[in-house]
Amino acid sequence: MIVLAGVMVAVPSGPTNASGTIRIQQTDGSTKTYTNVRIVVLADSMMITSSDGEGTLVLGKAACTKVGELLRCLPYDATLEQHGQATHIPLKSGTVWVNPSSTTQQLTLSSTQLPPRGVLLSIQTKAGTYVSLTGVVDRIQK
Repeated sequence: MIVLAGVMVAVPSGPTNASGTIRIQQTDGSTKTYTNVRIVVLADSMMITSSDGEGTLVLGKAACTKVGELLRCLPYDATLEQHGQATHIPLKSGTVWVNPSSTTQQLTLSSTQLPPRGVLLSIQTKAGTYVSLTGVVDRIQK
């Protein structure tokens, strides 16, 4: 079981395969895409780590609710851990969808489907950077 902002959810564990892809678009329009990112849920935080292990984005606080079988979270705290330093990233808006069930689920009012342990994230920082992520939770630790 994991607890995200007071909502307790059982998320089945499975093989770890680092199947996430994160896209970061800066205010100048430049974009970077990172494949094979690792997504880990640790207690009430979600950590997204680059495939080379050099950078980790930590979403530490979010307001979460159940929507059918899915979990919808509105994150309001993020930290980038890179090169031994932690940098707070103020968020303007964002949504994280997580499928804690063992079956594929469709997002409400959307054609998008999330596989078991699937994650879909879209956030905007106060500086205007957009971050999007699709993938599957690789590891869950209480």
